Amino acid sequence: MGNLPHDLRWLNLLPPNEATEELLKCCGSQHWASQLAAEGPFTSAAELLTKAAEVWWSLEPDDWLEAFRSHPKIGENKRRVSNESKKGDDDTSDRWPEQEQAGVRHAKQETMDSLAELNSQYETKFGYIFIVCATGKSSEEMLAILQDRLENDASIELHIAAAEQAKITELRLKKLLAIQDG
Repeated sequence: MGNLPHDLRWLNLLPPNEATEELLKCCGSQHWASQLAAEGPFTSAAELLTKAAEVWWSLEPDDWLEAFRSHPKIGENKRRVSNESKKGDDDTSDRWPEQEQAGVRHAKQETMDSLAELNSQYETKFGYIFIVCATGKSSEEMLAILQDRLENDASIELHIAAAEQAKITELRLKKLLAIQDG
């Protein structure tokens, strides 16, 4: 299918295994993608987005961590872990993180160094990379958020990170299916 624009009808017509592969571009949790694919066909974009959130919040923390591992660290421009089950016919899921993290593209070296150092501290403390819905945020905003979240308790932080992943997933579903806000 390449980089052609897709819509809800297209997703509904895919066999479950292909729908799962496409949904993995939006969230790296295999359980999330397969469960959401099984929920279709969807009658509206709103139904899809609602089901996506319901499935996400029904998952176990290990599924959340699997999704987190599919992200590059803030400031990195390539995927941290390649998903071997992903189709190689387009680079959509590789482009999205770069677009989402546009706020770090022109960051000062000092800010980038601080992000790298605090990312390392975060990963050491919590056992996974810092997840934030970076769309529309400057590098300085992301750095401030990272500094604040380093103070959190591990159980609280896991739920905050999961909520950020839910935001990212919704944005990516909208991109995948050319869903307009409003």
